[in-house]
Order: sequence, then structure tokens, then C-alpha cells
Amino acid sequence: MKQQEAFIEMLATHKRILYKVAYSYCRQKEDRADLVQDMVLHLWRAYPQFDERVLFSTWMYKIAMNVAISHYRSESKKLRETLSLEEFGLDVAQADHLMDGQTENMKILEQLIRELDELNRGLILLFLDGYSNEEIASMMGLTNSNVSTRINRIKQKLQTQFLERS
Repeated sequence: MKQQEAFIEMLATHKRILYKVAYSYCRQKEDRADLVQDMVLHLWRAYPQFDERVLFSTWMYKIAMNVAISHYRSESKKLRETLSLEEFGLDVAQADHLMDGQTENMKILEQLIRELDELNRGLILLFLDGYSNEEIASMMGLTNSNVSTRINRIKQKLQTQFLERS
């Protein structure tokens, strides 16, 4: 299988990761589309160095989170290469539809997560997706104990805020 075909197949299998990260870091649909486009571009550029001993989803998450954090921190828009998301089988409108169909409690939780700073937002997203503290530490460049402490604090904060808003 050609490299591009393998990449597109893996991207299609794990596209919800991109949607979830973009939805958590951007409020506007246009911004989410730009962010997904940036994530795909970075993933494609990094794909030749992808180590198959690592899960594709873990590798994808790490790159997507780094791009999202950089995007979030960046105040000025950069000129982007033209890249059609449809070419990769991604439909941001589909992601918006999935996210809009959530229960009220999930919407409150999503809002609370969006209000976290970019590092804590990334940590809780990875935690909620089932990654271990060790995996999260590796992806985010933190120590295992730092991840554990931060996640516990984030969970307590979210729980308190959730009870206040519901």
C-alpha cells in the first residue's frame, strides 16, 4: 500500500481525535476547520517518521495536541498551505453535528473543559479518552507524578464547577 493511502486510511479511522481536539480548542466552526487542516498538515509532514511500534492514535494525539496548543497560543493567523480536508475524508460539519447532539450535561462539561488553560485541557482530554498517566506524560512531556497530580486537581475543579452550573 502506498504511503499516502496508508496515511489516509489511518486518518479516517482516528478522525474523531482531530474533531475532539479542535472542538475543545476553537469555538468558531471556521477556526475548527483551520485547526483540523493544520493538524492534518503536521501529521502528513511527520508521517514519514511515524514509528509503527507506537499506536497511531497515540502518535496522532500527541501531534494534534501540540498543534492545537500552538494554534491556541498564536495570536496572528499564519498563511497556510491549501489543503482540502475532503481529500482526506474529513468533514468538520459532521463533527459539529456529532458534538451538537450531546446531552445538556455533556455540553456543560465541554464548556468547562474549554475554559481550562491549554495544558490542563489537553491533559483532561487525553485522560477522558482512556490514556494512562504514563502515556499522557510521554505525549505531553511531563512526569508521571505531575500528570497524576494535575489530573486529580482538574477533576476536582470540574466536579465543583459542574455542580455549580447544573
